[in-house]
Amino acid sequence: MELTTPTASALDALVELWLDLARDQRAHGSHLCVTANENQIRESLSQRLVVGGVRIARVDDEPVGFATFYPEQGVFEQEYDRGIIENLYVTAPHRGNGIGTALLEAAVDALREGGADRIALDVLAANERARSFYRDHGFEPHRVEMERRP
Repeated sequence: MELTTPTASALDALVELWLDLARDQRAHGSHLCVTANENQIRESLSQRLVVGGVRIARVDDEPVGFATFYPEQGVFEQEYDRGIIENLYVTAPHRGNGIGTALLEAAVDALREGGADRIALDVLAANERARSFYRDHGFEPHRVEMERRP
């Protein structure tokens, strides 16, 4: 497995991985429309590529996973400088081989080097496998989002 900071030439592969991620998350209750967001995610990934906020994992030169991340910037002063892991995804055939851990550690390292004191991420409540993965890597619940129908 090779883990790199990709260039703009990886954009199409990253978009395809994100679309796979969005499809995968639908099984866990995500409300995201997959293909309807393709143009927006292409723009978002382009911006992350420019600032170095992407890592991609390849096996035999095939893209099999990615992580996107950024330093949190808001209007409120906070006690800590937080880094946000926005996406972390590994294709199903490659899960359980340490790729997710490598991507997570690369994102955390980059955010720490950028000054982050805390790292945050979102995970769907119904995605127990992902929640377990993050707990195993030291993440604990901080906020809980709740939802209901009107």
